[in-house]
Amino acid sequence: MKKVIGIVGFLMAVSFASTAQTGTFPVSKFSFGKIKQNVPATHTFLFKNDTKKPIIIETATAECGCTTPTYPKEPIMPGKENKIIVTYNAANAGSFTKKVHVKFAGVDTPVDLTIEGEVVAAKK
Repeated sequence: MKKVIGIVGFLMAVSFASTAQTGTFPVSKFSFGKIKQNVPATHTFLFKNDTKKPIIIETATAECGCTTPTYPKEPIMPGKENKIIVTYNAANAGSFTKKVHVKFAGVDTPVDLTIEGEVVAAKK
């Protein structure tokens, strides 16, 4: 009997975990093209809560200190839209590709947002 209860509990937990959902990002990758050195570049990623429950972003972390995400801390209600603003500090000349990992509560795998472009050296 204990085995049956344990198996049922496990299956319920797996079922619950698989129903946790994230926001829907129509666009998860953005190219700035060419941007000027020493001029921060910003892009806004829009997303929508297509679930029937509020969703919460636990964290939004960048791969490096040159990229800063700003995200809503309050729950996003069903059917509502919101945004994550990503700013890249264009200090170094050259091509770049950076990711922001967006972790939703109750979801193990983060959503990755990507920015890319080329920083053109400032004129001397």
